[in-house]
Amino acid sequence: KTVWNFWGKIIKKPLETRKKVEPEVGANPVQVEIGEFDEAIEVVEDVVAENPCLNHHCKKGKVCEVDDSNTPMCVCQDPTTCPAADGEFEHVCGTDNKTYDTSCHFFATKCTLEGTKKGHKLHLDYIGPCKYIEPCMDSELNEFPLRMRDWLKNVLVTLYERDEENNLLTEKQKLRVKKIYENEKRLQAGEHSLDLLAHDFQKNYNMYIFPVHWQFGQLDQHPVDGYLTHTELAPLRAPLIPMEHCTTRFFEECDSDSDKYIALEEWAACFGIKEQDIDKDLVV
Repeated sequence: KTVWNFWGKIIKKPLETRKKVEPEVGANPVQVEIGEFDEAIEVVEDVVAENPCLNHHCKKGKVCEVDDSNTPMCVCQDPTTCPAADGEFEHVCGTDNKTYDTSCHFFATKCTLEGTKKGHKLHLDYIGPCKYIEPCMDSELNEFPLRMRDWLKNVLVTLYERDEENNLLTEKQKLRVKKIYENEKRLQAGEHSLDLLAHDFQKNYNMYIFPVHWQFGQLDQHPVDGYLTHTELAPLRAPLIPMEHCTTRFFEECDSDSDKYIALEEWAACFGIKEQDIDKDLVV
């Protein structure tokens, strides 16, 4: 499995190992496997006669059971059957400001609330136990996209460097990143002042257009419809909130029409991409 930290370093770990490793203090791991947070997918495949549940996949919070006619169906998982957390780092915080032992406990609890107002509003907010998140000031909010844009660019460059087997980027994506990678004016990865990041965005604006579109495409998966839901944003925002206190406000304000969805146009505007440079072809 692949984990990216804020500076674009790629760490390969088996899933069971990764879940037991605490994030490095001061790092911002903002890209994690989408399946960890997915509330929306429920795939049904061909039934296997011996065990109908073998190929019957249920979304997070549900488990497969068979009815009297041996037909598989997805039912809410009992939260008490979830494995206990190995440590505090496996705790998650819900939007109800309640700490859940693991993501399994959270999604099982959410499932039992399906069809209720409380269940509709309940989402995974961030990784780690609930804690006080200090208010985000206007000046701090303006700094957030500076770091985020630079991180996205560095992630793509790192993927390009390590994509020996052509399974990290498509050929079309590699051609676009190659132009960034080979540009002598590219700001190298590292800890830079906000002034330098702002200056580089103005001077080398074109280098940031594709990374911003690429991240939108990475998140817009269930379904691929040109809009980001709270669930689709979770892989990006959940690990980030405890370390970047402006995360929630930033994404809330990206939804400029307050319809609970972030369209590509809204996303691009949040990162300073000009309207004439927004291109749906860049997200695929």
